[in-house]
Amino acid sequence: MITIKDVNEFSQSEFVALLGWIFEDTPWIADKVWELRPFPSIQFLHRSMVKLVEKSSKEEKFALILAHPDLGTKIKLSTSSKFEQQQAGLDQLSPNEYKRFLALNNKYIKKFGFPFVLAVRGHNKDSIYDSMKRRVKNKEEQEFETAMEEIYKISWFRLRDIVTNEGSYNHERSNNVLR
Repeated sequence: MITIKDVNEFSQSEFVALLGWIFEDTPWIADKVWELRPFPSIQFLHRSMVKLVEKSSKEEKFALILAHPDLGTKIKLSTSSKFEQQQAGLDQLSPNEYKRFLALNNKYIKKFGFPFVLAVRGHNKDSIYDSMKRRVKNKEEQEFETAMEEIYKISWFRLRDIVTNEGSYNHERSNNVLR
């Protein structure tokens, strides 16, 4: 595991190489947040990334949502998405379950214009399907915001898996970063 102190000392290219995938296939977030170093903790780093996304345009947010794969799909998965979906049992859907997921995914995408996004950690295929069934009834703006919140959770889990607060770096500048 890498420490936050190490992360703070990375060059911009090293930083982006390490964290550019935290937000699915969207390295511009890591690239821009690098300028805000040093980060006193992984929580602060993550919050800085989230604030950057929150301040981004609707088009950039939409592109971030579109970067996520359909849940239960058998194609176009990043290594991290594939692992996360396997942990939730989505790689072991029966042919009938796969058809149900595919049909509901298609209904969801047709309604909202973007894939269903859920931080699947702690979920199983049944709870994921139930969430999709419930959320497909949402209004578009509500679902857009829910997808963004799920993306923030996914990115937190991923960051926490690779960076630790050991060797936390305190610096005066860190108090002013998000003002």
